[in-house]
Amino acid sequence: MSNLVEIVFPDGRKRHVEKGISLLEFSKSYQKEFKSPIVLALMNNKLKELRSHINEDCTLEFLDLTNKDGYRTYLRSVSFLMIKSVYDILGKEPSNKVIIHYSLSRGFYCELKGHEVNEDFLHTLKEKMDELVERDITIEKRTVSLNKAIDIFRDNFMEDKVRLFNYRRVSNVNLYQIEDFEDYFYGYMVPSTGYLKNYDLLKYQNGFILQFQSMNKPMKVAPFTAQEKLFNTLKESSDWGEIMDVETVGALNNKISDGKINELILIAEALQEKKIAAIADTIMKDIDKKKIIFIAGPSSSGKTTFAHRLAIQLRANGLKPHPISVDNYFVNRELTPRDKNGNYDFECLEALDIEQFNTDMLKLLDGKSVEMPHFNFKIGKREYNGQMLQLEQNDLLIVEGIHCLNDKLSVGIPKENIFKIYISALTQLNIDDHNRIPTTDARLIRRIIRDNTYRGTNAQKTIAMWPSVRKGEELYIFPYQEKADVMFNSALVYELAVLKQYAEPLLFSIPKDKPEYIEAKRLIKFLDYFLGVSSEKIPNNSLIREFVGGSCFR
Repeated sequence: MSNLVEIVFPDGRKRHVEKGISLLEFSKSYQKEFKSPIVLALMNNKLKELRSHINEDCTLEFLDLTNKDGYRTYLRSVSFLMIKSVYDILGKEPSNKVIIHYSLSRGFYCELKGHEVNEDFLHTLKEKMDELVERDITIEKRTVSLNKAIDIFRDNFMEDKVRLFNYRRVSNVNLYQIEDFEDYFYGYMVPSTGYLKNYDLLKYQNGFILQFQSMNKPMKVAPFTAQEKLFNTLKESSDWGEIMDVETVGALNNKISDGKINELILIAEALQEKKIAAIADTIMKDIDKKKIIFIAGPSSSGKTTFAHRLAIQLRANGLKPHPISVDNYFVNRELTPRDKNGNYDFECLEALDIEQFNTDMLKLLDGKSVEMPHFNFKIGKREYNGQMLQLEQNDLLIVEGIHCLNDKLSVGIPKENIFKIYISALTQLNIDDHNRIPTTDARLIRRIIRDNTYRGTNAQKTIAMWPSVRKGEELYIFPYQEKADVMFNSALVYELAVLKQYAEPLLFSIPKDKPEYIEAKRLIKFLDYFLGVSSEKIPNNSLIREFVGGSCFR
């Protein structure tokens, strides 16, 4: 019987190797083909850690830090290294707790409970992390029973994980270990601490930033850019979560199992309405000048529902808002710029007729009557159908589009006439203290459901186009978010428990042999942490109704 197995690479190359060889050992022969360290592998369309072995014929692709799954693995592993180092310095005491809150710039904002974070402490922490990296310690993985895992978490004062795993429906749990420190992580790890050479620690607010490199430049730590407005918005949401004791998924599951979810839904919705009303009040303070409200945000932020609810609040203040979509100012199809692949680039600023947009807005501000355009997407042309608009004394414009925070869009409009709003679903929940929920995951789940319900697009296609959507956000939305006058967080603390019921069947429909299955499997595992909640009690003006249906604004 042959002791060799056949490996097929993505480019068609084949190689025969001895059965049982580790991916770690095998990867060394191919490292020179990559820009950064290989940290993960894709075997038969399944993600595998490098500690895994090759025991059968397979297709194989190595993943480095320029791959999204490889990059996630690196970030997760550095986070583990940081947490281990904190407990090495402070000890495992009930009062000592490190929390990874949310993403800022190219890093994670973290806080310590029970200990002051100052420059001296961060220097000591960085030295400890560097020491562990220099020693290149193996990151061990072991599988224990669910009950054993809960006992371990309780003994180590990790009550957030005890809460989480009280609702798990699995028999076993995978734990990771660096020396004598053991923890649970949602996802994969690099083989050893020696892989983790690029990171930094920066004092920020009441905590610190664990700073990383970017996927595009994987061998150099990215510069940190302070995002004060974004931070304050995230902090406000997390502070509220702490007050309500819903900082983590386990805490949310407690609310659900205790029959308190309806109360939580009402409070969450009331808080959002209060925030929208406050934005309307801010606009009212300078209403003699603020005549154009620009709204921008990434995909699936709930911009449509937010604009409707803001309009209602403005009407309650005696104003008459008029909605305008920047999409109606697309240039005709043949004039649309093309990307490097020769495809039309509808997301770049040059795809819009900026001159005509500014001309029309200035005429409206001057009290003149303007014939408003409508873009016909079927034929790719801007049309005029006699729709006239003229602003009266208490009228204002609500303009929505991805470029609305970019000053180049409104280059001809006096700044004193403009009020800018940035909206995004900034998830305030963590899975537990050490496993954060990326806001992009919540938005992707929203979009999968909406695309299926309203656009006839299945989950596989939505996942396939998501990288392109994210690229557009990175280029045209996120760089301008700090230019907003106010930020609005459209995430609702209970929403993933509701979206779970809608998303899971769509994700399970993706065939296992498709490239999108990997992402679908990850999201299915993620949603499995949540207890499900019916959408029946959600108000019909809720932002979540924009995705699951039943909205009074449709």
